[in-house]
Amino acid sequence: MSHCPLTAQHDDEEARLAALASYGILDTPPESAFDEITEIAALICDAPVAVINFIDRDRQWFKSERGLGVRETPLDISICAHAILQSDLFVVPDTTDDPRFAGNPLVTGEPHLRFYAGALLKSPQGLPLGTLCVLDHHPRELSDKQRFALTALANQVMTNLELMRSHREQATLIQELQSTQQQLMHLASTDPLTGLYNRRAFEQRLGQELALIQRGSGEAAFMLLDLDHFKDINDAFGHETGDKVIQAFARLCKNVFRQADVIGRWGGEEFVVLLPRTTPAEAEKAAERLHRQLRQTPLACGGPHPLLVTVSGGICPLTAQSHLGNTLRTADKLLYQAKHNGRNRILSSPIP
Repeated sequence: MSHCPLTAQHDDEEARLAALASYGILDTPPESAFDEITEIAALICDAPVAVINFIDRDRQWFKSERGLGVRETPLDISICAHAILQSDLFVVPDTTDDPRFAGNPLVTGEPHLRFYAGALLKSPQGLPLGTLCVLDHHPRELSDKQRFALTALANQVMTNLELMRSHREQATLIQELQSTQQQLMHLASTDPLTGLYNRRAFEQRLGQELALIQRGSGEAAFMLLDLDHFKDINDAFGHETGDKVIQAFARLCKNVFRQADVIGRWGGEEFVVLLPRTTPAEAEKAAERLHRQLRQTPLACGGPHPLLVTVSGGICPLTAQSHLGNTLRTADKLLYQAKHNGRNRILSSPIP
């Protein structure tokens, strides 16, 4: 039997294939919703073979089959490839009497298919995608009730396909909305210049840590930092260089502090660091590492020379007795004292 001339006879073949692809049904595993339809079709039509098939570019693929034992066949032996060129239910009472199928190997050999009835599976735009068909090993006909039932079941197949596509599109939309929401939340909590936590987000995180400490999670430390003489940098070299210093200091902090530590930009040239599960002595060692790295790492170029920057700050222990407002005020006082005592130092507050 020659290859079915789909392209020659179907004006919208590419549109038809695109519509079929849009359902994402090809090569998917069997599903009970479709298997039940083929079982019902076989039962109502009293047929040993029932198939839900889709006509791809060069093959006929079965989403569900009963009594056939294969999942796909080439188009050149497909009766359904002819059925999708019809406008309505396609019935072949005796395949051996039809010149289109008399020489078909599925008719002349196993499984010796002598009867065919296929109801179109059509997209909402009327494009034929495949058929729900029943087949028999003997010539026969369908009653009017069986014809109606087969067509109704084919419509049910398309309803299932539409629901599946709708659910998939909804899932994609939900995923996109969640991704957008995450991006917006990230933007709302991030300082645009440094990528660190902004003040509002850091305050929320600090409040959460204090609540955890009050429930017994262990002590922590809070550090408030301020770049020394930053106004002089802006005045001497411009705000672009000042921004580069801010960005470089943020990168340096990410290298100095632990991954578990939370770093934020408090505003201007002020930064904050939350060090969970950290003793005051460990926080002081972290401050020493920061000073050591700053002595070794220029943060920008000031004219022809590398620009080394120092930092002042204060460290407050966080305990079950700590409160957000008091902690911030204490750290600010320590920072002011460090500036007053000559800068380039980070002072610690005793445990309350």
